[in-house]
Amino acid sequence: MLIPDYDKALYYTIWGQWDNLFILMSRTDDDLLAKKIEHFLYAYHHSSSQKHVNQSHDTLLYYLEHALQISSPWMYELE
Repeated sequence: MLIPDYDKALYYTIWGQWDNLFILMSRTDDDLLAKKIEHFLYAYHHSSSQKHVNQSHDTLLYYLEHALQISSPWMYELE
């Protein structure tokens, strides 16, 4: 399960730790998470449009929220 990767990505994204987010992107086994991080970091560093940066940031956060809801351990205890 990749919950630690999702937790770390959420933490790094919220607190603006882009270097750690980049390292996580290169180490995670979740290809979709890596791609979302890559799109956000690229937009953050190279986009001239703040709207594009915000959209990629929101997309990353929505993915992390969804992934954490689906794979949370407490959900398995209720079954």
